[in-house]
Parts: sequence; structure tokens; C-alpha cells
Amino acid sequence: MRKVGIIGLGSYIPEKVVTNTDLEKFLDTSDEWIRTRTGIVERRYAKESEATSDLATIAAKRAIEDAKISPEDIDLIIVGTNSPDMLYPATACLVQEKLNLSKKCAAFDLQAGCPGWIYTTVVGSQFIQSGAYKNVLVIGAEAITRMMDPTDRSTYVLFGDGAGAVVLSEVEEGGFLGFELFADGSLSQYLTLPAGGSRKPFSEQVLKERSYFTQMNGSEVFKFSVREISRISSVLLEKTNTKIEDVDWFIPHQANLRIIQAGAEKLGIPTEKVVVTIDKFGNSSAASIPVSLDFLRKQDKLKKGDLVLMVSFGAGMTSGAILMRW
Repeated sequence: MRKVGIIGLGSYIPEKVVTNTDLEKFLDTSDEWIRTRTGIVERRYAKESEATSDLATIAAKRAIEDAKISPEDIDLIIVGTNSPDMLYPATACLVQEKLNLSKKCAAFDLQAGCPGWIYTTVVGSQFIQSGAYKNVLVIGAEAITRMMDPTDRSTYVLFGDGAGAVVLSEVEEGGFLGFELFADGSLSQYLTLPAGGSRKPFSEQVLKERSYFTQMNGSEVFKFSVREISRISSVLLEKTNTKIEDVDWFIPHQANLRIIQAGAEKLGIPTEKVVVTIDKFGNSSAASIPVSLDFLRKQDKLKKGDLVLMVSFGAGMTSGAILMRW
């Protein structure tokens, strides 16, 4: 089997900073309430003129430049997102056009909740392992704040926008050592965006009940996430015969600081090995993991040979984990 790894990495975080104090002005909430329950201090919002494809394109350009390859060398684009520009065409097709990539470059979206980038990375690596493609551009991108109800403090305070991208290719050393994916559709009702699809098309009733915004059972999502962050990580570590003490960096989905801390404690991972960006960027959904990976690298903490465990969980309910040698 071909070894597959990341040869280019890039991210984009919108410039607009929205603090907890900003949210106090129109929501029944407070900086203390948000900090103590989520760990979030501020988050980033895309400009009104920016959609998910715009954020994805910037991150993608940076990843391609980092890989030191030509855009023409990209064979496939996969965008993991829960906030596409529109239901169709795929956001990946829009990114292809914005990047002026070859029409020989295939493109599609993958929707898997917050683990979207984990899922897309696993899928993209299979095309390389099979020999079908050489370079695959994988992007996790969200303008997810557009899907949140600004009158609902239980969801609106949590999310931020952003994008992270990687170029996958065959590598001589390191790369992906293993992955684990999971879904439990029986729990799907806990985190939904009910309207806009074939089940519930737009109507006056949809507008009246505001079901075109995200709806979440916070306590049930929290319980699933706390359980799943440690469970799927343990499964992957056992599957790859890896000891937890050998992991150099633990990059969990940035959904809630309490979930991150609980998961790390249960796994026995010391705080200094846990990457936390939720205080700065909020929950950027499918962009969360690649943004955090790039954040770690920009701090000059990520070194060649480091063992990195990445895990995410979200709507579906889904989860996914990847073990990688940088």
C-alpha cells in the first residue's frame, strides 16, 4: 500500500472578531456564562460578501503554495462542509473555478457533520492509495454562523467561521498510520437543520417556526461527545498498536472546552499535549481540526516525526479519528 500524508497545509480565519461582550448586546447571555460553559472568549465571522467557497479557496491556495506544487497538479478536490454556498452545485466545484484548476480535476462535497474534514481526508487518501490520483486537495470549510439562530443563545454563542485545507499525496515516510470512522443515525435528531431539503422544503410555516436554523439538544450532544471523544480515540490507538504516551499532540474537535478536558483526562493525555483553539475561534465545525493543526504549526510546535492524534464528533451523530506521523 502507498503511504499517504500531508504535503501542504493552509488555513484562513476571517478578520471579523466577535467577542462574548458583543453577543451580550442582543442575547440574554454574559461573558462569564459563555466562558464557564464553553471556554469560548471570541469567534470569527465571515464578511457578508464571503461564502464558504471563498474561505475554502483562500485556505486551499495557501495549502497548494505550502506543498510547492502547481495548482494544475491537483487531481481531485473534496470539500467537507455543513454550510455549502448552496445545496447544489457542490462547493468543491465553485472552489475549482475560483482556483482556475484544470477541468480534469474532479470535485465533490462530503457532508458528515463536524467530522467532515476527518471523513474527507480518509476518503481522499483512498484515491491515492489505490493509484487513481496523485494529489488530492481536502478542505474543511464553514460559514456555519449563517446557519445559527441569532435569537437562540444555546447555539449562536458557540460557532465561528473558517477554513483549513491540506494537499494529500504519497510520502516516503510518516503520513497516516490509521483511521476510525463511526456513525449512529439513531441519535440524528439531536443536532439538525430541519428545513431546506426534500423532507421540509421552504414554506411560510418554515419561516414562522424558524426551522431553517440549526436546532440542537445540547445535553444529549454533550453526552455523546464526551463519550465518543475518548471511545473512538481508544479504538484507533488499539487498532494501530499505539500507546497513549507515545502521542505527541492531541487535536480534538473544538466544540466545548469541557468536552476536550474530559476526553483528554479519560485518555490520560497531559494538558500540554492538547491543542486548544476554541477560546479564539469558537466551534468552526468541519474546519476545526485543520485550522487547529495549522495553528499548532504556526506556533513552531509541530515537529517532523511528531505523532498526532486527531478526533472529531458531531451531527449524525458521527465521529472520526486519524493517527498521523508528521
